[in-house]
Amino acid sequence: MRNLALVFFICALLGAAIVACDGSNATDVRSDLIDSPSLTNGGVSSAGLSMSSGSVLENSSETVYASSSSVVALVSSSSQCEGAQCGAGVSSSSIDSVASSSSRCEGEQCALAFSSSEVVVSSSSEEEDGDDGKCTACDSYTAADPELTENGGKGSVTTYGSVTAKETSLGGACNYGQTNIQYYAAIHVNVSPGDNKGPWQGGAACGGCVRVKAKTPDGWKKVTVRITDRCPDADCGVDLGGAPASDIMGINVGRYYGEWEFVSCEGVEGVWGDSTSLWVKEGASEFWSIVQVRNPKDMVKAITIYGVDSRDYYELEMVVGTENFWTVPVEVLKTDNRYRVVVSYRTGDDDEWKIKGSELAEPEANLYLWEHRE
Repeated sequence: MRNLALVFFICALLGAAIVACDGSNATDVRSDLIDSPSLTNGGVSSAGLSMSSGSVLENSSETVYASSSSVVALVSSSSQCEGAQCGAGVSSSSIDSVASSSSRCEGEQCALAFSSSEVVVSSSSEEEDGDDGKCTACDSYTAADPELTENGGKGSVTTYGSVTAKETSLGGACNYGQTNIQYYAAIHVNVSPGDNKGPWQGGAACGGCVRVKAKTPDGWKKVTVRITDRCPDADCGVDLGGAPASDIMGINVGRYYGEWEFVSCEGVEGVWGDSTSLWVKEGASEFWSIVQVRNPKDMVKAITIYGVDSRDYYELEMVVGTENFWTVPVEVLKTDNRYRVVVSYRTGDDDEWKIKGSELAEPEANLYLWEHRE
């Protein structure tokens, strides 16, 4: 009777009837929250609750934790479970509870089941999240196709720069020319050879920044780089320039396992070669011109031109084959009319230049944003 009273005392605290344990079976009476709980291999499960077999109480003084974003419940039992299956699970949307039981269950199935749609009990979550990134022979990762993730990827991290000289980027396939960017990298074109499903996309990735982390003997090491080139290696994921490669690899250059995600370049040191500008390609004239954004906040999503004194409106198209350039309409090049050139990025606020159309026809003009705000 004392044990039964204790059980109902716990139920009263949580506002729900929890368990009836009659020595042979335990029944969860919260049928409104668990439609059809099952007791298999010592675990309680439903659409809203799952328990790993690591939560089964087979010995005295076992401790089981259940957690969600707002719940930490501890059940400590000094009971002896002699049956084949004896499990415990606890959850609530807003309660931290501690329950202690000295009851004895001798039946085949005896379980305490508290229910919430937000709770998953697992004995392995800490192990899954606890990867410290340490490895041996870290520079000899086996080459494999990169994998795409929601905002980046994972696979090989290599280098094409000198880890001792740490040269600045020469612009690569993004056609930036000589730069002062020290933290730069190339990104993969393909997922499988020749499929063009990587993030490069004809130069659309140019100017974007990537936060890379790689496994090393000392654990995960991280660095943020600007994309200035595309990978020539079929198994490449991210190919680092010299300075960022040195930060991760030291002097042990090789192929490392890494993971990466695209981030904004704003506030990141080492990825800026100069101020943000519109650069006009050599050979431009009033009959033809293409432009690119140098030192952008992030990869360029769109470039739009609006007339200041007219209703002119142009959405520029990215040039196919000449990567990281956008075509300027001839109508704009032939006039001194004023225009707003709006550059939209993958993330962050737009940048806006106010210029004459004819300025976009000047070969190799470098139109700094700070000089063309008004």
